[in-house]
Amino acid sequence: MDNVISLGVGEPDFVTPWHIREAAIHSLERGYTMYTSNHGLLELREDVAHHIQTRYGIQYDPNTEILITVGVSEGLDLALRAILDPGDEVLIPEPAYVSYGPCTSLAGGEPIYVPTRAADDFAVRARDMAERVTPRTRAILLGYPNNPTGAVMSRSDSQRIVDVARANDLVILSDEIYDRLVYGVDHVCIPSLDGARDRTLLLGGFSKSYAMTGWRIGYVAGPEELVAGMVKIHQYAALCAPISSQKAAIEALRHGERDVVAMVEEYDQRRRLIVHGLNELGLTTFEPRGAFYAFPSIASTGLSSEEFAEQLLLEEHVAVVPGTAFGPSGEGHVRCCYATATDGIVEALERIGRFARSRR
Repeated sequence: MDNVISLGVGEPDFVTPWHIREAAIHSLERGYTMYTSNHGLLELREDVAHHIQTRYGIQYDPNTEILITVGVSEGLDLALRAILDPGDEVLIPEPAYVSYGPCTSLAGGEPIYVPTRAADDFAVRARDMAERVTPRTRAILLGYPNNPTGAVMSRSDSQRIVDVARANDLVILSDEIYDRLVYGVDHVCIPSLDGARDRTLLLGGFSKSYAMTGWRIGYVAGPEELVAGMVKIHQYAALCAPISSQKAAIEALRHGERDVVAMVEEYDQRRRLIVHGLNELGLTTFEPRGAFYAFPSIASTGLSSEEFAEQLLLEEHVAVVPGTAFGPSGEGHVRCCYATATDGIVEALERIGRFARSRR
């Protein structure tokens, strides 16, 4: 369709900073076109370990406790396949990123969804998690800051989830790809909590913070035994992450901090604009404190999430994602990604307002 404003795909509208691209180009010019270790370049693993320790105070051995992956998506897939036996259950707060459930199923497990509520700002409650633990429960899969809601978890609430995992001897898979995209709060890194480090696989990467989605480069940090199990699969499934992407990631970690800060500041301005605008239109929107998504309620229109998204696209040429794409708790909401230019957000709000008024 022509003249569509997309608030749909969760991808930065920034181009990867030039010095990061240049590092990759330079690596190709120097002939870095070969395989690396299955674990990834040791130089990058050392930088990842330093990054995690500097930001969150957690120590990992780059030789045995860090694996470089083909994006966080591969890291998640490897983690699930490494820890699950057929029929094992994984507790997943929802709304949740669309791949969590399917990846669990593809690994032979059963996703068990734990609903979250707008009244709780979509933070998962430990009591709800504990009530769903069974003898088949093997892991808890967390994704905070959250896609699609933008929710974050407080340190106390996160510690309660860790306590549930400890009480039931569960592995925690913590997808923290949006860890740098937080606004007015500190990110809580799950393995930094009491009793969490040795039962947690930390999934991180470069796609969101450094605008490197297409580079497909991520990492997993965790206990040696669990990482070793993942490497066994990774070495046959992917062998290694692309070397040029690994070289670019080294540059990002060493010299990309100013880029991250600048992008976060821009996202924050857009976040304030879209949240205020949606609330002014009567589409109640809680304040997201992480990622780059707003998750407004569309209940006032009388439409389902699917109906709202489809009719808005056809009539006003604005693309949003129905909340039900992320689980049953998403009904009555749509996801609006504000990783798009400010002018586009302003125009999208005008169109959404016109559409919403026509439904009342």
